[in-house]
Amino acid sequence: MNYKKVAEDVLKHIGGKENISHFEHCSTRLRFTLVNNDKVNISALESIDGVVGVRQNVQTQIIIGNEVNEVYEEVRKLVGEVSASTTPISNKKVPWTSVFLDFLVGVFQPLVPAIAGGGVLKSILLLLNLCGILPKDSTAFVVFNQIGDAPLYFLPLLVAVSTAKKLKVNELVAASAVGVLLLPAVTKLLTEGLVLFGLSVQNIAYAYQVFPAILTVLLYAVLEKQLTKYTPKPIRIFFVPMMSLAITVPITLFILGPLGFNFGQLFSTVILFLFRHLGWVATALLASVLPFMVATGMHKAMLPYAIATMGELHKEILYLPASLAHNISESGASFAVALKTKDEKLRATAMSSGISALFGITEPALYGVTLQHKAVLYSVVLSSLISGAFIGIVAVEAFALVGPGLASMTMFTNPANPMNLVWAFVGFVLAFVIAFVATFIQYKEQEKDTTIRYISPVEGNIVPLEQVNDDVFSSKLVGEGIAIEPTSDGVLVSPFTGTVEVVYETGHAVMLKDTLGAEVLFHIGIDTVKLNGMYFTKHVENGAIVNKGDVLVTFDVEKIKQEGYDPTVMMIVTNHQHYNIHLSAQTHTTTKDILLTIDKKGE
Repeated sequence: MNYKKVAEDVLKHIGGKENISHFEHCSTRLRFTLVNNDKVNISALESIDGVVGVRQNVQTQIIIGNEVNEVYEEVRKLVGEVSASTTPISNKKVPWTSVFLDFLVGVFQPLVPAIAGGGVLKSILLLLNLCGILPKDSTAFVVFNQIGDAPLYFLPLLVAVSTAKKLKVNELVAASAVGVLLLPAVTKLLTEGLVLFGLSVQNIAYAYQVFPAILTVLLYAVLEKQLTKYTPKPIRIFFVPMMSLAITVPITLFILGPLGFNFGQLFSTVILFLFRHLGWVATALLASVLPFMVATGMHKAMLPYAIATMGELHKEILYLPASLAHNISESGASFAVALKTKDEKLRATAMSSGISALFGITEPALYGVTLQHKAVLYSVVLSSLISGAFIGIVAVEAFALVGPGLASMTMFTNPANPMNLVWAFVGFVLAFVIAFVATFIQYKEQEKDTTIRYISPVEGNIVPLEQVNDDVFSSKLVGEGIAIEPTSDGVLVSPFTGTVEVVYETGHAVMLKDTLGAEVLFHIGIDTVKLNGMYFTKHVENGAIVNKGDVLVTFDVEKIKQEGYDPTVMMIVTNHQHYNIHLSAQTHTTTKDILLTIDKKGE
């Protein structure tokens, strides 16, 4: 993949650097918060070689896959620093649920690498201890176990930084406000029974906690913005953070800390209650719907639960075990497609996607293979359901927050229950085998439709090309095609889905290429190039992806006639020698009628 080229194309089709308010990336996606979402050309983004898919709600998410880090770095080089003061605008009303999900993802997604790294390190240590290689009381075990535990212990600080970044307030002051809760002296005071201003403060151990930190930074963000607004500039640098801290921390100790802590407790209790009463059914159902959740980005809504539960219980019993069933099902299905397909491009996609899914990254498989073929999707859902049920029945538990896959299977190591890892591997094999067999049986190559049906580019009366009042066109020196005398408002639309090869500066002509490679020239009028663009308005640019029916050019038929020019529109296949072209026999056409069909010779 040419990372620089992908980055340049992405930047071009999201509206340029000026349209970016904020951007980041997760394990597979570039995530842009844009000033104006209407400037995004989704079809053009999806056509970029290296882009797996595009999803847009509050953010514009461009799915790259395993090489997202490299593309992100190239985008960062092109974009540089993004102004934090740039405010997104939109003419569309965004549902509050989308805004809330965007906030959650912005807060929790950046935490995953640190928590995953620490969690996997701890799980490896546990496996080494289980195998008798590294005793628990050894210095190496203690030191590395502390390294692995650090991201969870200091989770409130990490949450403070990510929340402040999302809210665009001072990250270091926000971390300082939350950091007070972790100070040894404050912890000691809380343990001994802290009384402040004559009021008792609830004794809470804030290490490993998530929600108190979020509430603290939300209050701090409001204070910072209001104080900055009214504080004189000469003293703003120290007065705003001083007053923000002095107000935020006591309110947190009295109200926000206990509120966030109790909410976290309630959250974990509800999940455990549901799991105890639904058991393996919950795991099976979640695994079976994960393909749809990941495809829509809704799986990110599980992050707050997973991170909070990992901090509270130091294990997770629902989302990660279900993800194991789904991830490996995606891998098995992709490998089956790679083995069975005769399409070289699909085979390459399925093979690379299968390897990615085997190691816990499913989006390339989902967008490149699963969602493109119903038989594969049904097989993945079936395999996820069955293997998820098995994993739920044997009660597999996860001890590290990372995408389950071959390289991260140590996340299921449990010294108190060595069979936990064994059952996880059994579930792994079960998911792969069921998905592979089901896909291999159900998947069948679809016959490619090598015929394209062009609708009429304009409404009007059909004229044989030979009767056009221009020798170059009528003699078919340019190519084979048809002409239309426009009888309504001058609107030239694309007759097919394709790519804009050339838009002439004057707007009187456009060249498109269809999906079979046919190059089609649309020429509006005879000698209308002499009008130098008068009465023509272009609606597309070079390189744009257009769908059937998209407006290419609008033109004023009557004024062109008044200038003494013939407004007849020619549609000509310039490389016609490679195609069979079948013209319509009708005499009048609209932009909903099939005017021409084309297929490649020899196919």
